[in-house]
Amino acid sequence: MIKAVAILGGTGFVGRHLANRLTKTRYRLRVLTRRRERHRDLLVIPTLDLVEADVHDSAVLQHELRGCDAVINLIGILNERGDDGSGFREAHVELCRKLIAACRANDIPRLLHMSALNADASGPSHYQRTKGEAEDLVHAAAGEDFRVTSFRPSVIFGPDDDFFNRFARLLRFTPVVFPLGCPKARFAPVYVGDVVEAMALSLTDPATYGRRYDLCGPKAYTLAELVAYTAQCLKLRRYVLPLSARLSLLQAQVLEHVPGKPLSLDNYRSLQIDSVCGGENGLLSLGITPTAVESVVPGYLAERGQRGLYRKLRALARRH
Repeated sequence: MIKAVAILGGTGFVGRHLANRLTKTRYRLRVLTRRRERHRDLLVIPTLDLVEADVHDSAVLQHELRGCDAVINLIGILNERGDDGSGFREAHVELCRKLIAACRANDIPRLLHMSALNADASGPSHYQRTKGEAEDLVHAAAGEDFRVTSFRPSVIFGPDDDFFNRFARLLRFTPVVFPLGCPKARFAPVYVGDVVEAMALSLTDPATYGRRYDLCGPKAYTLAELVAYTAQCLKLRRYVLPLSARLSLLQAQVLEHVPGKPLSLDNYRSLQIDSVCGGENGLLSLGITPTAVESVVPGYLAERGQRGLYRKLRALARRH
């Protein structure tokens, strides 16, 4: 019986939603983070223990997983310093090696692993290759005493996401014309609430052992369509200018060196493969009806816009 669950990456976007979902099942949660003080707001969750720990330190990781019945690994990065793949390898592959060893040392029988759609050890980007290696690694370690399930979502959306909200910020600061690289890249955005529900249902279900679930929303869109929809929700008049393949690469080469990397070279490589479910949608096989973008995104983008307007009015009032 699973009573205590450790979450790696529990302070992030998906992790916060997952922690709130799992408290409904009354699991004791242990969230490991490098900076406890930054995430003290999580302490309002009654069954959650927020622990400051470096999960990349094998000895620390092994110690902090003691007494846990299951581990959920949500750690992942979309960009790295430089472009040699070393950052991706450390965050995805090497961490999984340490995690498997720590689970074995503590006789932890259950692991849920967050992978990504198009994760493939032979993929075109560092991100896809290291995600694929990590996914293969945890499944290769599975056995009768160590059950693994992995999840391969398309881009995840929801309040505080880093997809629609990022484009919302960029659109606000880009006048009239918004030049967009890789405009024909396709996504099937999946709602964060559906993703965490899939993980919560799988935690104790033997039918999910060994499975790799592709997770997609109910509809596929091009990147250009999603950006235009974001502008529409924000009531911004912007012309989304689709860039050619050559100009898309040039844009990535330039933005690679901009703080925050709005579009990195590795992002560009990843975008060469559509992020859509080619086969079965794992949400449907788990009995979850995928949530549409249109039923959620307008609400939180509008709220974001109202907060921005409030800040402007408050600043204006101070001047007078």
